[in-house]
Parts: sequence; structure tokens; C-alpha cells
Amino acid sequence: MQGLAWWNWAVVSALVAVAELHLPGSYLIWVALGGMLTAVAAAAGQAASLEMQISVFAVAAGLSCVAGWFVYHARPWHKGEDALLNRRAQQMVGARATVCDGFVNGEGKVRLGDSEWLAEGAGLSAGSTVVVTEVRGARLVVRAADGQPSPQ
Repeated sequence: MQGLAWWNWAVVSALVAVAELHLPGSYLIWVALGGMLTAVAAAAGQAASLEMQISVFAVAAGLSCVAGWFVYHARPWHKGEDALLNRRAQQMVGARATVCDGFVNGEGKVRLGDSEWLAEGAGLSAGSTVVVTEVRGARLVVRAADGQPSPQ
């Protein structure tokens, strides 16, 4: 069975690459790369039959998608100053707060910014400064700000 002309693979691959611009997801470009490699193989005469071309495309697209996974996971997208942009709870870790009510049985309230938060800690009196060490749901875990961890 006669395969497709090499330029068919090239045109379809170019259309898929353009689709990546309009449907961003960072994976169509790797499929387009597999199609371009198939076009090169077809132009070189290495993939003359349709079955061979489809096999080359499947292998090339699969390998390029795997390579793309390594490319995107090797990049430090999740690091840097914007790493906590949409993770408000994690932004509070390390922040200083003021105890509103003295802690009883390891629980109390602290003022952080313009809000009061339920908090866990021990031996903390009203007005003392604390540091947020962890966020558990809507509750902050705090310790005394003097550098000594509060007993828990």
C-alpha cells in the first residue's frame, strides 16, 4: 500500500503546531514534532508504506512527548518569587502575628495582617508575638517569636 506524500505529513504537522498557539497545553507541539520527523522519513524514502509511516509517527510522537515531559519538568517553573502566588496558606508560613487571646489547652487566636485566625501553640499569652510555622486547613500552627519553639 502506497503511503502519504511527505508534504502531507509536513502540512498536518504545521497545522498541529499552529493549533498549539490557540490551544495552549504544551503537548501538541511534541505531536507536531513527531509528524515532522515522519515527513523527513517519508521524504528520505525510509517510510514508503502507510503502515511504516504510521509506525514511524507513533514512535516519533511518543518519544518526543516523553522528551517534552523531561523538558518541562527539568525547568524550574515552580520555583522563584512567584512559587506561592496562588497558595495563600503557604505564604503565611514564616509570617509574624500577634496573639489576640491567651492560648488555652494549646488553642487560641492570632492577628495576622487584618484578620484573626484560629491557632495552635502552647504557653502563649495575649499580646505576644508569634511566628507561623505551619498551616493546617484554616488553623495556623505558631511558636513564640523569640526563636524558642513552643512546646506541643
